[in-house]
Amino acid sequence: MNKLAFTNPIYVTRPLLPDLKDLMARLQEVWDSQWLTNFGAQHKLLEQRLTKLLKVQNVSLFNNGTIALITACQSLRLSGEVITTPFTFAATPHVLTWNGIKPIFCDINPETMNIDETKIESMITPETTGILGVHVFGVPCNVKVIQDIADRYGLKVIYDAAHAFQCEINDIGIGNFGDITMFSFHATKLFHTGEGGALTFKDHNLKQRLDLLKNFGIKNEEEVVMPGINGKMNEIQAALGLAVLDILNEEHIKRERLLEVYREQLSDVDGITFQKELKSVTQSSNQYFVIRINENRFGTSRNTVHDRLKKYNVIARKYFYPLCSDYTCYRHLPSSKKENLPVANMVVNETLALPLYGRLTEDDVIKICDIIKQESPSIPAPHGGL
Repeated sequence: MNKLAFTNPIYVTRPLLPDLKDLMARLQEVWDSQWLTNFGAQHKLLEQRLTKLLKVQNVSLFNNGTIALITACQSLRLSGEVITTPFTFAATPHVLTWNGIKPIFCDINPETMNIDETKIESMITPETTGILGVHVFGVPCNVKVIQDIADRYGLKVIYDAAHAFQCEINDIGIGNFGDITMFSFHATKLFHTGEGGALTFKDHNLKQRLDLLKNFGIKNEEEVVMPGINGKMNEIQAALGLAVLDILNEEHIKRERLLEVYREQLSDVDGITFQKELKSVTQSSNQYFVIRINENRFGTSRNTVHDRLKKYNVIARKYFYPLCSDYTCYRHLPSSKKENLPVANMVVNETLALPLYGRLTEDDVIKICDIIKQESPSIPAPHGGL
């Protein structure tokens, strides 16, 4: 076997798992209480701890991030059209469709890969009720400009912060911007509850409405006051989340060092660039490490690099490929036309998410970078050839 090949698959991420004895201690509390769901002690404690950690005013926990986003749209009474990005995970436009809302795809910024705030205003129509931005790979949208636009036109703003856990702008938690922010706690995320999610928001009046909406609209034993769904996080999910929180800081530090190694190894490679880092970001999420490969300058395509890595047992991901606007359920929309999304259609063929999790070693990262660099004709083969 080639000396750069990994014996076992190196995936783009691996779940952060607490020691079983620590998790069992929390589960014992659940067993002793015999309270498995419906806002139990673990659920309440996790909400409290996340409110402090994320530096937000309100947290509402959900069984997953998609249900949280669906409920966010309901709580703000969005309708008609909502402007969003095509460069995101499928759930982002799907939650609009499930609410009977038409997603309007806006092109993206070529450096941050977030929704291009300079193009939003031209897409507003009498049917527009909101803007759904995504903090792509943990880099924040231009929240100030987006809020200015929303205020001028009376629009609501929702942010998908699935990749931006603990991210801060000028020491302000990312969950404080817009009307509502969604966080995903899926197992692939840095902080997770196996499956799960949360909404954060400043309007205290939303707390009661959200808690009703995620619990069938049940106000008490004898009153159902609105048509809700079952979006509650259960006690086992919350217990896992509390155990993960206890080891989160250590994982964050490990990832920070691995990110430094990636940048050291790839920063001088012609044709490989990174997502723009914003000076206003005072704390990063360290969720993903994504490179862009310019085929003309690097010498070969992103797809070729992706396939080459797989041969060496490195499972990178072509996030977010294809664009949501290319899905069969959305490609008929006028806003999905390729001529309307030139930057997104370029970027989607360049991005590659590389493995990032605390159990990787610095040597692992160097090997991954060596495999990537061997694909460029302008770079000598590492270690005397492969």
